[in-house]
Amino acid sequence: MFSAMLFAIAVVALAQFALYYWRAVLTGVAAQPISSRVLEAAHVSEEGLRGADFQKLASLLAVTPQLQGHASKLHLIRAYYNFVGQISQLLGSISPAVALWTEQERILCARYTAVQVDRRLAANLAQAASIRSC
Repeated sequence: MFSAMLFAIAVVALAQFALYYWRAVLTGVAAQPISSRVLEAAHVSEEGLRGADFQKLASLLAVTPQLQGHASKLHLIRAYYNFVGQISQLLGSISPAVALWTEQERILCARYTAVQVDRRLAANLAQAASIRSC
């Protein structure tokens, strides 16, 4: 019985650590600057970036080709964005603090996606430059 309880606590602690690590990576990537070409392509400004812009940026990432390496997918980010959206629908009208937090999280997802688009464009430009130099 004690070993089962200890195992359950270890699994919960590991899951919590994994969640915090994933959230830190998400925040770290989203904190990077977004180039003006991505913002112009999505028709948004960096100061005016909202959570609702996530869909535009995700569709922009979907149509941007990946010339080298593995394609970055947004499965976890999209799931997190939708989860936060559900929380906003359920509790946002009741609590302004929850509504503010969910919007901040949705903006974080949008910024992460914009940085991924920027990274993909930069990698494509570098790949094209290396092909031209041969």
